[in-house]
Amino acid sequence: MKKFIAMTTALVLLGTASLPAQATPEEDLKTFRAYFHKRFSETPPKDFINGVYSIDPASREQWEAIEEFPPYELSVDKGKALFEKPFANGKNMASCFKNGGVGIKQYYPYYDKVTGAVRTLEQEINECLLMNGEKPLKYKKGKMADVSAYMAYTSRGNDINVVIPSDPKALEWYNRGKKHFYGKRGQLNMSCADCHVYNAGMNIRADKLSPALGHTSHFPVYRSKWGGLGTLHRRYGGCNKQVRAKPFKAQSDEYRALEYFHTYMSNGLTLNGPGARK
Repeated sequence: MKKFIAMTTALVLLGTASLPAQATPEEDLKTFRAYFHKRFSETPPKDFINGVYSIDPASREQWEAIEEFPPYELSVDKGKALFEKPFANGKNMASCFKNGGVGIKQYYPYYDKVTGAVRTLEQEINECLLMNGEKPLKYKKGKMADVSAYMAYTSRGNDINVVIPSDPKALEWYNRGKKHFYGKRGQLNMSCADCHVYNAGMNIRADKLSPALGHTSHFPVYRSKWGGLGTLHRRYGGCNKQVRAKPFKAQSDEYRALEYFHTYMSNGLTLNGPGARK
C-alpha cells in the first residue's frame, strides 16, 4: 500500500489530468474523455462501459465466461416482480415514472428545478413507495438493488444522457460532486481520482484499478466480494472505507452530487447494467 500511495503522489505532482476548477461541464467532459482515450488508446471508446475488463484482456476472458450465466439474472427477475406488484391502492411502481419506468435510467440522476436538488433513480423509487402508502426500501442492497437492476436492464443499449442545465443551483450540485471526486479524504488522504484517473490500469494488491470513464454505466453491480447485488451508493461507501474515511449515508447530498458529476463524465456511453464485477 505504501508503494501505491507513493506512486499516486508522484503522478499528482507530475500534473496528470485534474479538471480545471472553473471549466464548464462540457469542457470537463471533453478533457475527461480525451485523457482516457489517450491513456488507453487501444481500448475502443465505447468499450469503457466494461470497466477494468476494457483494459485487461486476461480478466475480460474470465468475466465474459461469468456473463454467460450472469449472477444478477435472478435479481432482475425479482426486481421486475416487485416493480409490477400492485400496491394496496391498486397502483404499482410503473405508475410513478415516465414511460412506465421502462428504458429511462439513462436520464438519471437529474437536476430538479422545483426542489432545487439532484434526484436519483433509487430516491424516486422510494418516493414512489411512500407516495402510495408503502414502506421504503433500504438504499444499498436487497429489494432496492433488485428494482434498480430491473430498471437498468430495460435501459440497456440507451446512451447516458445526464443534463447539467445552465442554472446556478444545478452547477453548484455539479461542482460539489466534482470537488468530492478530486478531493482528498480519509487517513490515506486519497481521492476517487487517485485510484480511477491517475492510477487507472495499475495494480493494487491483486486487483487492477478501473478507469473512471464508464464507471456508472453498469450499476447496480453484482460483486463476488459482496456475494450479491449493490447500488452505486453502496460502492461509494465501500470506497470511502477503503481509504479509511467515514462514509456518507446512501442518498446523502454528498453522494447524490458525486453521482451527478460521475455519471455526467460518462455521457454518450451506453448503459449495460446490471453488471458483474469481482
